[in-house]
Order: sequence, then structure tokens, then C-alpha cells
Amino acid sequence: MKYIVILGDGMADLPVQELGGKTPLDCAKHPNMDFIAANGICGLAKTVPQGMPPGSDTANLSAMGYDPEVYYTGRSPLEAVSMGIDLALTDVTYRCNTVTLSDDENYEDCTMVDYSAGEITTEESAQIIKDLNAQFHNEGLTLYPGVSYRHCLVLKDAEDGAQTTPPHDILEKPIGAYLPKGQNAALLLDMMKRSRELLRDHPVNVSRRERGLAPVTSLWFWGEGRKPNLTPFEETYHVKGSVVSAVDLIKGIGICAGLDSIDVEGATGTVHTNFEGKAQAAIHALQNGSDFIYVHLEAPDECGHQHDVENKVRSIELIDEKIIAPIMDAMKAAGEDFSILVLPDHPTPLCLRTHTADPVPFALYRSNAPQKSGVTAYNEKAAESTGVYVEKGYQLMGMLISDR
Repeated sequence: MKYIVILGDGMADLPVQELGGKTPLDCAKHPNMDFIAANGICGLAKTVPQGMPPGSDTANLSAMGYDPEVYYTGRSPLEAVSMGIDLALTDVTYRCNTVTLSDDENYEDCTMVDYSAGEITTEESAQIIKDLNAQFHNEGLTLYPGVSYRHCLVLKDAEDGAQTTPPHDILEKPIGAYLPKGQNAALLLDMMKRSRELLRDHPVNVSRRERGLAPVTSLWFWGEGRKPNLTPFEETYHVKGSVVSAVDLIKGIGICAGLDSIDVEGATGTVHTNFEGKAQAAIHALQNGSDFIYVHLEAPDECGHQHDVENKVRSIELIDEKIIAPIMDAMKAAGEDFSILVLPDHPTPLCLRTHTADPVPFALYRSNAPQKSGVTAYNEKAAESTGVYVEKGYQLMGMLISDR
């Protein structure tokens, strides 16, 4: 038996005015998701525990079978692990975004224009982080470059307790009320303000402006944490597994769980990602030692943050066509029994441009034990109509692997 999770990050939504009051899942053509929902278990799951922030960190911990209330220690250390950073238990980490702020005179008056600086390339962003690290680095402080706009700050032997805000939560809002507070706030804010001055005439920004692209005007720190200690996935679920994702956070959760993290050339975390390559990487892993695969697709979430209605619908269709279809076809061709779980980690409503903690629709199909769920489509309303509700989202993994 092979076990497959297809995670469409932020795929769930609220009714969208531009779609005639329907959600992207309502409008997208996804016959394979519909088949899974109709011939398996379909319902809602609460992936974000009450009172916890609806981040991709807590929600993907749930989807990967870990109770966030037990295991969550912050987002940034999970990303740091994926980046190969050697963390001590006394280190404190922060996610570092390269962002675009408005050009107000006072930093506090600026507006968050773009949390990703126009989805800046990894190469451009890495040069910026390298140059800023040369300015800021000391014995207790290092900036590490990551993928695109996602980077990491590590403070050695530091105290924690900062209150920070994800930049994608405050798009088009003045940043003054959302600047760091608490422990390390003075340091973080000083670096953010100094980065703005250092980046005004940076060669990367000069080039991006000439090409009509958004410049990086500041660093933005958030997601404080310390190194987590996850029980190995194989120890809990008794299967060997792998993770396919373009996102350091998801890779980091996988690595901390003892899963293999598979890199795919051209995997970007956007609607332009290498969908075919991700599917083939998953199939190859399942055919060569992995009994479990977790395929994470970031594109719907990015589109939700950007209020890109057309591409959020399209990204769901691409997941169905280029990820789910070939993986299921490969399992059938190999004569392999399989269980497949499809779900978002959290909703990212287009109208809000940020995450919510609402329950998400899931569909779970077993090739050797199909059953009629009573619905014919995979979407939010259909999932709710079944009355199936998993209050603790991390228990979905036990449901997927219960037939081992």
C-alpha cells in the first residue's frame, strides 16, 4: 500500500464576487479531486487548533500528522533546518522577507505594498541578503539566504519573546502598528530601518526598477522560534516517506520528521512551478523506497494573497491535471494499492488576502476499499454537507494510514 497526500496550500476560499458568488474550488475543473471525494471519505477538518495563528506552519504540521499544540515551536526554525542551518537549542530564529514598502519619509508611515518584492528571483534576493549580512553580521547574528523572498535570521544564544506580524497579513496597510514589539524588538526594527537605507541604490534594485519590477525596499522579520523536536514520522506511522515542495517551511517539517526532502528543478511555489516535475519526483519516490509521499503545492496560497482570481482557479486545475492524475495513473499501472488524501492546509480567501483558521475540505480515497460519500464534487459546500468533521486535523494522517 502506498500513501499519498496532495496538499493545495490555501486552496479553500469564501464565495468570490468575481466568480458569481462561487469559490475557486466550485469553478475549477478538477475531475480527479471529484472522483476522490465521491468514492471515499469527504468532510471538513480543523487543521489550526483554537487560539493558534492560522499559519502554514501550524496547518502543515497538522496535515503531516503532528499536533501543533504539542510540537509547534515557531515557523522560522523549520525553514532554517531546510536551509541546512545548524541550530542549537539556545538559538532564536526569524523568518526574513524581502518586501516592498511605500516610499514615505518616515518608516512607520510606510504601507506594505508587496510581501515578496514581486516574487523576486532567488539569485537577486540572495545577493541582497549577502550584502546586508556583510553589514549586519557579528558573533551572535547571521542572515541566511533562502528561496525567492524567503530568508532567515539567526540570533545565537538569545532570548525569545518578540511579537511580530507576517507581512502577507498586512498588505496595503500602514506598517506602524505591526512593527516588532517585545524581546529583540529594538534590534529587529533597527535592522529593518537600516536595510531600507542600504537598499535604496542597491544594484539589484536599480536593475529591477529599470525593468519595471518591484524593488526590495526593506527586510521584514517575523515567525520567531526555536529548533523543534518532532517524533520521527516512521516511528509514529511505521512507513518510510518523502516530501516534495518548493517551500523551505514544508521541507523543514519533513526533514525534522525524518522524511526525505526531494528537490525539483523549476519548483517555484507559484502557478509557474514545475508541476510535471513534482509529479514525476513523487512517482519516482513511491517506486523507489518510499511508501508515503507528501506533495505540497504553494500556488493557490500565493494567488490568494495576491487576489489573483484567475490563477487561483487555474492553479487548482493544474494540481488536478498535472499532479493527481499522473500519480494515480502510475499507481494503477503498477498494480499498486494506494490511499490518497487531498486537502488544503488552511483557507486563503481572495477577499481577505490572508489565511483563516476555518476548517478545510478533505477527501480520502482507498483504491482497495472505495465507498460512496454521498457527494459528487470536491468543494467547501460538498465537504460540509456530509457531516463528517475531524476536530483535530492531525488525526487525518492516522485515517490515511489506518489500513497499514
